[in-house]
Amino acid sequence: MGERVLLVDDEKGFLSVMSERMTARGMQVTTAESAQEALQQVENGGFDAIVLDLMMPGVDGIQTLKAIKERNPALQVILLTGHATLEKGIEAMKLGAMDFVEKPADLDKLTEKIKQAQARKMVLVEKQMENKLKSILTAKGW
Repeated sequence: MGERVLLVDDEKGFLSVMSERMTARGMQVTTAESAQEALQQVENGGFDAIVLDLMMPGVDGIQTLKAIKERNPALQVILLTGHATLEKGIEAMKLGAMDFVEKPADLDKLTEKIKQAQARKMVLVEKQMENKLKSILTAKGW
């Protein structure tokens, strides 16, 4: 089973094309056209990576990134934009974005970043489970 990806962009045509191309590479792609829709999908959970457009009307990518990380810090977010600025990239990385990619995205590079995101998430989840197990064992006095 391929990587589970949430693709978030307000441009329907871009979502459709990228979703088809990513699905053809074996990924399970869910799409969202707004920050609100993306946050609902995050609640439903199970994503290995979130590819998030930086410039969206209403709630932008930086605000959405903050909300995603508050809900689930282990989620790996790759910001995608046609309007990349160094300041926004630095801000995104400080807020926990895994990476920052400019449009038009090279699908090979994006696929590689998604695979890295999946591996990174697995390590974080494993550490969380390990800590939880230690906590249980300590509480029980074993």
